[in-house]
Amino acid sequence: MTTVDVSLSADEARRIALAAQGLLGAPDRRAGVRGVLRRLGAVQLDTISVLARSHELVPYARLGAVGRSAVESAYWTGGHSFEYWSHAACILPVEEWPHFAFRRRERRARGHRWHILEDREAACAVVRDRLKADGPLTTTELGGGKNGGEWFDWSETKIAVEWLLDTGEVVCTERRGWKRVYDLAERAIPDELLHDDIDDHECMRRLVAQAGAAMGVATRADLADYHRLKGEQVDAVLPDTDLVPVQVEGWGKPAWADPAVLESPPRGRHRTTLLSPFDSLVWDRPRTQRIFDFTHRLEAYVPKPKRIHGYFAMPLLSGGKLLGRVDPGREGNTLLARQVSMAGRKAVAPMAKALWEAASWVGCEEVRVERCDDAKLAEALAHALTDGPEGA
Repeated sequence: MTTVDVSLSADEARRIALAAQGLLGAPDRRAGVRGVLRRLGAVQLDTISVLARSHELVPYARLGAVGRSAVESAYWTGGHSFEYWSHAACILPVEEWPHFAFRRRERRARGHRWHILEDREAACAVVRDRLKADGPLTTTELGGGKNGGEWFDWSETKIAVEWLLDTGEVVCTERRGWKRVYDLAERAIPDELLHDDIDDHECMRRLVAQAGAAMGVATRADLADYHRLKGEQVDAVLPDTDLVPVQVEGWGKPAWADPAVLESPPRGRHRTTLLSPFDSLVWDRPRTQRIFDFTHRLEAYVPKPKRIHGYFAMPLLSGGKLLGRVDPGREGNTLLARQVSMAGRKAVAPMAKALWEAASWVGCEEVRVERCDDAKLAEALAHALTDGPEGA
């Protein structure tokens, strides 16, 4: 039985989680976007683009108004990262390539993901030859991704290249116009990292340890969810990590903490910002509810009449707490707050500040609130916004 010698208050655990995610204390602008990626271990990708795509919003939340072209360059140039299956489709530091060997082996053993090819080897050979001769290439450049039916009606080329990506012969080296750009792993991954020699236990030990460091303090379920492992896989490797068993006030479940955060309690200024719904601070709904007492749900795929907070509601982080959310949009040079909800008047000034900062980042010169669920707060927010970026 695990002995627990460390107890944390709910507030201490919250601050630890924020610091681990790079949202408490001075931002490390020297390390920049690549530093954010290494710290988080995974940045989720998603097709939705409102103010910007989610993988752009994640470093923005931590570093401020870093140039969007600089974000893309940091991710996709110099061989610093690759795309693979982690929490979902994610950008990952290239140093983690060996530690996803367990997932590549798992896919190979299964034999397919969603589609089954009649002659897989022949289809894969065509893709290998094209990439070897002409790569890196998108699916379109390889011959096209669809058969003409529904979006999931993939061509043989698309099925083959995705299979090769799943199993590690091919790697996604960048997104171009939101299309994956594929290359042979032997050309894109540094020689010292291009191997699957690490056994499953060590792969999972590393990923659990990394998730623990990225979250600061976490339950078993939190650790499993970060890179989408199974609970029993976490159980098998936890004793071999440096994570320390702790008890957290109000959590009601065993937890583990990164020893570094226990040695030096987090201090510094809190960031005021809007978060992507796919940000790793909030991508796990039960954890978000437990830490912030905040119900977080992406409603993009909910029928419009049933939405409560809007299509792409972005949580407002300020003072280390989640104080509301806004469903943003854009109309010319105006940032639209299509729907706003706030946790009282204490959230008004932070919301105004976050909206103006986001507007400036995406090149908007005005901010307009279309709907707020509280008339008095709507009036207060409108007044706060009239002060402009400087006042906010």
